[in-house]
Amino acid sequence: MTSYLVTGGTGFIGRNLVERLLARGGEVHVVARGGSRERIEAMAQRWDGGENLRIVVGDLVEPMMGVDEAWIEAHRGKIDHVFHLAAIYDMTAPAARNEELNTGGTAHLLELVDALQPGTLHHVSSVAVAGSYEGRFTEEMFDEGQPLPSPYHRTKFESEKLVREFSAVPWRIYRPAVVIGDSRTGKIDKVDGPYYFFSAIRRSRKLLPSWLPLIGPQIGETNIVPVDFVADAMVEIAHKDGLDGRAFHLASPQMIDSAEVLNCFAKAAHAPHFVATLPPGPLEPVASSANSLLMSLPGVATVSETVLDEFGIPPQVLEHTGFSCSFDTTQTDAALAGSGIEVPPLAGYADVIWEYWENHLDAGGFASSSLRAALNGRTVVITGGSSGIGRSAALEIAAAGGTPLLVARSLDKLEEVRDEIELAGGTAYCYSADLADMESIDELVRTILAEHASVDMIVNNAGRSIRRSLANSLDRFHDYERTMQLNYFGAIRLVMGFIPHMQQRRFGHVVNVSSIGVQASPPRFGAYVASKAALDAWTRVVSSELIGDNITFTTIHMPLVRTPMIAPTKMYDHFPAISPDEAGSMVCDALRRKPKQINTRLGTVAEVGYALAPKLLDQILHAAFRVFPESAASSGKEAAPAQKASVEQLAMANLMKGVHW
Repeated sequence: MTSYLVTGGTGFIGRNLVERLLARGGEVHVVARGGSRERIEAMAQRWDGGENLRIVVGDLVEPMMGVDEAWIEAHRGKIDHVFHLAAIYDMTAPAARNEELNTGGTAHLLELVDALQPGTLHHVSSVAVAGSYEGRFTEEMFDEGQPLPSPYHRTKFESEKLVREFSAVPWRIYRPAVVIGDSRTGKIDKVDGPYYFFSAIRRSRKLLPSWLPLIGPQIGETNIVPVDFVADAMVEIAHKDGLDGRAFHLASPQMIDSAEVLNCFAKAAHAPHFVATLPPGPLEPVASSANSLLMSLPGVATVSETVLDEFGIPPQVLEHTGFSCSFDTTQTDAALAGSGIEVPPLAGYADVIWEYWENHLDAGGFASSSLRAALNGRTVVITGGSSGIGRSAALEIAAAGGTPLLVARSLDKLEEVRDEIELAGGTAYCYSADLADMESIDELVRTILAEHASVDMIVNNAGRSIRRSLANSLDRFHDYERTMQLNYFGAIRLVMGFIPHMQQRRFGHVVNVSSIGVQASPPRFGAYVASKAALDAWTRVVSSELIGDNITFTTIHMPLVRTPMIAPTKMYDHFPAISPDEAGSMVCDALRRKPKQINTRLGTVAEVGYALAPKLLDQILHAAFRVFPESAASSGKEAAPAQKASVEQLAMANLMKGVHW
């Protein structure tokens, strides 16, 4: 049985490597700190050959990696391959931390290798060793006098140099390019590299229609590979004879423009894309000088850093978006020939990467510092917290350090959201209540105030929507009564219950999830829009009364959101709508900034249009009334098979993105 020793086996690339080595039938010793034992053993239980995993307690920062001398003595000469992955892969880490883990850690690894005398040392370096080299960097190249622009670049270079000069056994070096999630599952466990730009892509999707082309600056070329390629290639190359003393670029043979990368993910996200970039030209020196002058002005750098923080983009990452060189892969291609292992095109799996990020990493786990400052330690009541917008907002609030109090009728669904929050390390509480029943609301308020020292914020998210024309509502006055009961009376009864408590504490903020329909007045939504408009009007009145008590309100005129509430209207399946996560982020933005309103551009245009030309807007809306049919349910007919949306319907839905039709 082949025997392996792996450092960094609990890391992202390391876990994928260990899983593949175990699947080959090898005995894999993983050097890990004592606190990581349970985590990697739990992972090994799900892997083929997991029973052959062995934990070796050690630490990268200790001499000989802190491995027990007795273990070293027992395994001297018996380890076939050592894979060294333990390092810090973080462009934002301080210089001392890079030095300690990358350079110092490699020195300690070499001490251990010298004592163990294994067959081969496989050192995982990085294409960062090329620094700011200009031209094509081959696998035979190493010390070409290239500038090393950051502590990360410098320590990756120094670590590889240590292996080349001081390894006591034959070595092979692997230089991965920018590593992202698995091309088949999208799985990754942290935000890094291109992931830093995903929040900005999501924000552009919220603000602009997906068909709108964008023109941006040239930001250079990059090289991206999925983790499954990296792990597969390392295992394949490690077990081939005659390759010692070589370096292998685990990279795509072709560089890719960074704008094209963003376009791949923008397409997966249904967000606006770049159709062209502005290349460097005669005015570049002027533009560069103007930019330097601008950044030297007092406060401009701080503003720039704040904007980047809100998008979650570290300045260090922005500085190194593109490479100054390309990477030759001749030796890697030859070693992998006939194996079927190759770099897949990014366009073929970008949607998988985006979907995993949006579903697993975009629920507030990487909240901005300003959101954490606003919500850490705050208690937030969220109605409609069992699914959709409420669930997404609760996850993000909890990730930022807040405590969501989840309210809905279905206790079992609330408990599922609570368990999800607690699994991620947050805290949440569940309360079942009927928000259309005034007595149930009063009991809810009494219970919450008895169980919690404070209620800082309220999110009125629960609501009922009815899509039915006036002609089909003449004998259904209860449609208006029940929407008003929940959307208006229920919402203000809840707020009024907590107002004395907030006045006593002289703090409170209320977020009302209203609708773009209040601004755009779409046909067939008379009952729903009227109830939301009533809540808007009440909020405007009481805001002026309560501002002296430091109690504030935000109204969100929410566009169409793809939630279970719109599912019965099958026509919406073909229309552009924002995701619950995007809507949840709008709620959190309201809690963070506390603006009077959060509107979409289209909603504002509709509101202004009605003020300037109300008759014209009536004609436009009447055209929409004729284009979009009555649903079978609203007209009392049996449901017809779902039909594909017409060209006219799609055109109007995309032109007025986010409006309920």
